[in-house]
Amino acid sequence: MTWDADISYARSGELHIAYSTMGKGPVDLIAVSPGIGFLDAQVPAVDSTFVRLAQFARVIQYNQRGGGLSDPVPKVELPTMDERIDDIRAVLHACGSERTALLGLGHGGPTAMFFAATYPERVSSLVLLGTYARWQRADDYPPGMPSSASAGFKEVTLGMWGTGGSIIGFVPSLAEDPTSRKQWARLERMGASPGQLIKMLDMWLDTDVRDILPAVRCPTLVLHQSGDAQFRVDHGRYLAANIAGAKYVELPGRDHLPQGEDLAQFAGEVEQFITGRRSEAAADRVLATVMFTDIVGSTAKATAVGDRAWRDLLDRHDETVRQQLERYRGHIVKHTGDGVAATFDGPARAITCAGAIRGSVRLLGLEVRAGLHTGEIERRGDDVSGVGVHIAARVAQLAQPGEVLVSSTVKDLVVGSGITFEDRGTHHLKGVPDEWRLLSVVG
Repeated sequence: MTWDADISYARSGELHIAYSTMGKGPVDLIAVSPGIGFLDAQVPAVDSTFVRLAQFARVIQYNQRGGGLSDPVPKVELPTMDERIDDIRAVLHACGSERTALLGLGHGGPTAMFFAATYPERVSSLVLLGTYARWQRADDYPPGMPSSASAGFKEVTLGMWGTGGSIIGFVPSLAEDPTSRKQWARLERMGASPGQLIKMLDMWLDTDVRDILPAVRCPTLVLHQSGDAQFRVDHGRYLAANIAGAKYVELPGRDHLPQGEDLAQFAGEVEQFITGRRSEAAADRVLATVMFTDIVGSTAKATAVGDRAWRDLLDRHDETVRQQLERYRGHIVKHTGDGVAATFDGPARAITCAGAIRGSVRLLGLEVRAGLHTGEIERRGDDVSGVGVHIAARVAQLAQPGEVLVSSTVKDLVVGSGITFEDRGTHHLKGVPDEWRLLSVVG
């Protein structure tokens, strides 16, 4: 079985994102791209999964920017999490899909989880197959790949790329079949160049979405092959244990992409899950990046220039901030006297906006500092509340004049953005449990 559907293009900013649809089921299901394009691969081992799902859903496939049939990007500018989210939104808009189930497959899983937490009103359910919250091992995350093994893994993968050799990690049951291996070699060549592959491997190894798992509130099904040749089964068990209410099903077999009877069981689990339940997620609880700014030395400045001049200066400050928020898709929550609180649907955009605000208000003779955190918030009319808001406010209080200070959660979510940081150590944040690692944005 192969995917046989016309290719269309959605506009995501200035780029064209290739996508296609198959099936006419009552539920939309978008397969979140891992980066390497599966679209139009004409590889039965891959296409059979999506063809089977199309028997009960309208399945949407797409290629992430820089991969497969979508517009290329410079290999040094691989998509940030913000841009990956933008691509999903663009494809859903082009398809006329207001509400969809998400299938996070392999390296596409972290993006699917981030989207589900950020846009719960758009997501009916989340299905995670053979994926992870973090690929690389950490002291508090033993399932991951040891850092000592990552260099060798990248070297081996690059050496076999374009020959079909990576099939052994995805569909080992077909690795000795010459026809399947030849088809897989074509998929590798179409999916990513060697240079793009290395950058994507680095991006995947640095991605860590563990902190956002509590914000995933839609019905979630976690599926993992017990002997998955690509990602250890403990990755799936971790996700199920850390996403509230998640259903966990461990499938037999080693194939990362289920085949034969394993595919039938996988598809049956997905069909029962996405067609038999509706989302219970409340749209007023979402994942967002929260930014607080304030003017440094505002009292001294107001005293020096006088009340009337200070009011005029504050008006110009507020207008400058409004323009930058509009430019970077930020939503102003409230003015805080000599600063603002705002939310963003992407952390990289939030960091860039904070830097733009800092530079713009300097032209007015003002200096600001900013603090950012990505976490779950609760919308209360025009206001927001929740621990995520408190953390961002506390981070801002620790920022130095002219500094954009972020939590480690923000840093972990902007892998591939080119944004660099300097470590500011761990801190106790007033009223917030645990210690928090903070980092200063360089530049």
